[in-house]
Amino acid sequence: MSKNLVIVESPAKAKTIQKYLGKDFEVKSSFGHIRDLPKKGMGINLATFTPEYEVSPDKKKLVAELKAAVKKTDMVWLASDEDREGEAIAWHLAQELKLKDENTKRIVFHEITKNAILKAVENPRKIDQNLVDAQQARRILDRVVGFEMSPVLWKKVKPGLSAGRVQSVAVRLVVERELEIRAFEPKSSFKVEGVFLNENQQEIAAKLKKDFAKEKEAEDFLLQSQNTEFKVLNVETKPGTRSASAPFTTSTLQQEASNRLGYGVTTTMRVAQRLYEEGYITYMRTDSVNLSQDAINAAKTYIVSEFGDEYSNPRNFTTKSASAQEAHEAIRPTDFSVRKIGDEQLNKLYQLIYKRTLASQMANAKIEKTVIEIGNPKLPQHFEAQGEVIVFDGFLKVYGITKTEDDDEENNEKLLPKVKIGEVLNYKKIEATEKFTKPSARYTEAGLVKKLEELGIGRPSTYAPTIQTIQNREYVDKREIQPQEREIMKISLGKTGVKKQVVIEKFGGDKNKFVPTDIGEVVNEFLTQNFAEILDYGFTAKVEQDFDDIASGSEKWKEVLQNFYKDFHPKIEDVEEHAERANGERILGVDPKTGKNVITRIGRFGPMVQIGEQDDEEKPIFASLMASQNIATITLEEALELFKVPFDLKEYDGLPVSVGVGRFGPYVKWGDTFISIPRGEEPLSITQERAEEIINEKKIADAPIATYKGEPVTKGTGRFGPFIKYQSLFINVPKRYDFDNLSQNDINELIEAKLEKEANRYIQQWENEKISIENGRWGPFIKFGKSMFKIPKNKKDEKYTAEELAEVSLDEVKKWITAQDKNAFKEKPKKAAPKKATPKKAAAKKTVVKKK
Repeated sequence: MSKNLVIVESPAKAKTIQKYLGKDFEVKSSFGHIRDLPKKGMGINLATFTPEYEVSPDKKKLVAELKAAVKKTDMVWLASDEDREGEAIAWHLAQELKLKDENTKRIVFHEITKNAILKAVENPRKIDQNLVDAQQARRILDRVVGFEMSPVLWKKVKPGLSAGRVQSVAVRLVVERELEIRAFEPKSSFKVEGVFLNENQQEIAAKLKKDFAKEKEAEDFLLQSQNTEFKVLNVETKPGTRSASAPFTTSTLQQEASNRLGYGVTTTMRVAQRLYEEGYITYMRTDSVNLSQDAINAAKTYIVSEFGDEYSNPRNFTTKSASAQEAHEAIRPTDFSVRKIGDEQLNKLYQLIYKRTLASQMANAKIEKTVIEIGNPKLPQHFEAQGEVIVFDGFLKVYGITKTEDDDEENNEKLLPKVKIGEVLNYKKIEATEKFTKPSARYTEAGLVKKLEELGIGRPSTYAPTIQTIQNREYVDKREIQPQEREIMKISLGKTGVKKQVVIEKFGGDKNKFVPTDIGEVVNEFLTQNFAEILDYGFTAKVEQDFDDIASGSEKWKEVLQNFYKDFHPKIEDVEEHAERANGERILGVDPKTGKNVITRIGRFGPMVQIGEQDDEEKPIFASLMASQNIATITLEEALELFKVPFDLKEYDGLPVSVGVGRFGPYVKWGDTFISIPRGEEPLSITQERAEEIINEKKIADAPIATYKGEPVTKGTGRFGPFIKYQSLFINVPKRYDFDNLSQNDINELIEAKLEKEANRYIQQWENEKISIENGRWGPFIKFGKSMFKIPKNKKDEKYTAEELAEVSLDEVKKWITAQDKNAFKEKPKKAAPKKATPKKAAAKKTVVKKK
């Protein structure tokens, strides 16, 4: 056994570090935290705020192995990450492994390179208890908030919901943006653009400096322009510069990876984690833009040798955030001589980090901006054309320019032809187009991270899990918003005169942006009404500051928790006792046929509308909302339309045809076949003719593309990607195949591989009992119905071989199942027949009250 045991939190990190340390060191991984608060129950003594940590069942074997390794070593080096989470991992290891101070050293590094590792070994320290306490405070506070607020939601809104200190604030941001968009009233104006020709017949596109509020004003201007001689009134050239951005922090990396690579926040952090653990980049959870002097020098050497002295401009950036956490560096490459990585996904993010770091150490780009004023003194307004030329590219040589969602699409500045003041220009066309103002854009993942950072909510380690959590909880999603249509006026001036036309403009559509779900809106409204302080942006930011103060040693962690809890717990009790139930209920109006109220609300199976109320003599009738509808915005007319579905059409090819809405959206049912209606089409718009078209498209899609041993083979695309179907087998088609042009050989190969896999799937099978022993990805397992069970070790305390399992009796397998689930073979009690309801007395008619 080695004299030195190094424990890190990741196996990939362990593998990289082992390369740099000699034979006297053995590197092992803890696979993250080895212990945590229990999964069931609070796990915190609320009188003293003492946590009751426990080793999770899946880590017990690992902990035993680490304890055995500690006994055989002279010195233990705890080398988890240098942030609060990493410090807590080191502390938990020291506590659980019962490490002695004299035999334990804590080392930290922000890059996994040989120099950094050896330097860390030369400069060990003790575990920083302040950082540990800051992590404990966050973990315990979030557990308390979640455990006490969530049951209130179960009772007052719907079972199974959850609340969280940061996640609920993130949902609030998304909901408030959506409410802002709904309340937005667009205002129209007329923007005038012209295309002019110089003496060389070169085009100059220009915009009028002022917009017109009224159609008449725009039309009058075009009529004035009809016989006007246009001249170049002024040409102005201004020098300018573009400066490079600072190196990446966690937040800016997530934003830029979204803009340039289309990566989600979780994907970015997963790839960055791998880059760090394999030694390519520095630590990827940081809010510092600082670079070490070594990194600045290395960047300078590369820039000068590659591009020349004029491109180099070494500088260090300062972190603006007052709450910046530990003194990390910015995210940068560990070695500038490594220009490319073999793995394509890793390389894309690495290139982004590499280029951003280099660009930050390069000279500013020099530009020349040209503004041409075009008009005539007789006209009330003049046109302006803008263009720019890059005189010296500087950092743009490496990094280029990327447009963000905030950039104005209309400000596409371009190169302009040479003109002189007084030169006469002919207009090719002048157009006045009605434009409407737009509301603020919905949040992308990167946009939400940026907003959370601006408000001081969360820290680098929390952005990705927060955004993942609010999606997993189904409080927000990224469903596609179909655009609406409106008429706009376009007035054109050509050489033949003024022409007016009404055109259709699409607006309000969105893709890949966060939209609150119905349940997300209801939960947010309930929490903001009843827990206003917890969801207050300033309060949430202050809590983050408290954690920072604990980390710096200026606050005591248990005092912070006690101060929070003494106000929080009474509020929970008050809301639980006095708050009204919330389900987003709105009375939309009265059904003209029955005279009953039409109500929309969150029901047991999601958003719905109903005609009638629970205490009416006749039971209410219900209809589910469609995916594109929302309980906060659906109208009475739209709600009543839902009750027309499902409806029957005429038979087609001897089979009945109907249209309905199901769990996966609207469909056409033909015989026993359900066919999804294409996205964007409403079920009520489906006519007999359109239904037959959809059926015929399905027939073509399902037509055999080949045969195998005389049996037809069809193909399709499902939730797991493209597949072919042979008999009852669905066979995934990997990317290496050309799915649109599968040959007979491809099909034979795919089917034979699947058949071989299926043949090797079962070691033993008892069909009548619905029990089997199967080969799985991680070894053999037992399947009983839909449940899976582990196979215990044999009498020699070894894993069973496939040959041994082929001889095991059914009774023995049943014992293995019962040992893991004592109720597996017990008969489930039959449900009692529902009692006949006693006739209700006629309820007094309710007055219709419209809720605000």
